[in-house]
Amino acid sequence: MRRHTGRHTAALLTGLVLGSALMAHGANDRFAAGVPAAEPASDGRPPPPEQGWVRRTLRSMTLQEKVGQLFVSIAYGDRADVPDRRNRTEFGVATAADLVAEYHLGGVVYFDWSSTLGSPRQTAELSNGLQVAALRSGAGVPLLISTDQENGSIVRIGPPATPLPAAGALGAAGSAEDARTAAEISGRELRAMGVNQNLAPVADINLNPANPVLGARTFSADPTVAATMTAAQVAGYQRSVAATAKHFPGHGGTAVDSHVALPVVDHDRAQWDLLDGPPFRAAVAAGVDVIMVGHLAAPGLDPSGQPATLSPVIVDGLLRHDLGYQGVVMTDSLRMQGVRQVTSDERIAVLALAAGADLLLMPANLDLAYRSVLAAVRSGELSQARIDASVRRILELKWRRGLVENPLVDLGELSSIVGSPEHQELASRLAASGAR
Repeated sequence: MRRHTGRHTAALLTGLVLGSALMAHGANDRFAAGVPAAEPASDGRPPPPEQGWVRRTLRSMTLQEKVGQLFVSIAYGDRADVPDRRNRTEFGVATAADLVAEYHLGGVVYFDWSSTLGSPRQTAELSNGLQVAALRSGAGVPLLISTDQENGSIVRIGPPATPLPAAGALGAAGSAEDARTAAEISGRELRAMGVNQNLAPVADINLNPANPVLGARTFSADPTVAATMTAAQVAGYQRSVAATAKHFPGHGGTAVDSHVALPVVDHDRAQWDLLDGPPFRAAVAAGVDVIMVGHLAAPGLDPSGQPATLSPVIVDGLLRHDLGYQGVVMTDSLRMQGVRQVTSDERIAVLALAAGADLLLMPANLDLAYRSVLAAVRSGELSQARIDASVRRILELKWRRGLVENPLVDLGELSSIVGSPEHQELASRLAASGAR
């Protein structure tokens, strides 16, 4: 696969990729000028443009392509089309681009240890290369490309990206406008590098000083402050990228790291409504694109003691029904022991989907998880309608974030956005206002 350079604009790349994808897959009837025409709704009125694309794309997809859309995986290497032995060891393919094509992935997540993230240009070239692979394979659906750019202690992409205050500093300063500005800067810089989903903000309440993983990653111990800041950051991020409020139903009251064991939150429903719930309600009201569910048991909400990620009571019941959330539900990493100590890797993905999740983040064994979901659909354990509902939400998100129209980024714009003087000046103002 040819790697694109700064001489090619995003618009040119998009046209070339879409054109070659259409010829390769005989899909000329799917697109008109790169976007499918809308189909009439049942009442005779044309549906919104995204629904036309979503319906036509969903109808054209094979079961394998649909199941692939449910998975967000790491991919090794700093170039999409350059072999990395870790891809061969873990996935049985040579390159990150091969991985995207082999499993029809819905998304890829960046870590500095997996993608060897370097300069903004290298990150943008990697993003473009992965999008090209997605557009040329299967149904030609663009990727969600995500990372944890929470700012503060959790930063996956460092300088020259603009350094910004941690959530705790923003919450202490108390300015929703500053929280929104910080998220706007971070989102704009991420999007310039081809990252279109940020796994932030953290909507947990800082309730337990002994919590080993949160601390300043949270906005406040005050639910009202945390709710205000969460909503502000959702609005800021979503000017450029999908925001992801995490870790539902609330990780702040635990003293156990879900990376190593299953935490238990002892709040009953009344306590949850008072303490953990407000930031997530605020995120839903703000139109958050994605909510990440954590690996934590909440027996006061679901007496089964199942991790929230595997709990229909918490995902379909509390989040979807009670909070009225209609967006994308994402699991926390399925490599974490908080969920793996409960059931086998073969069953985790199936049970998470049955509970109501849409995106399955980083399964420990991607091939096993992928095949297990396919088998569950073929056996009837998971219905086609259940899979379609998740894929539909994912496709709607991709349209809403502009990925269908323009999935690639213009390398020529990087230097004017990432770490720009304007962003540095705004970041200095945030520090001067007390967000340190």
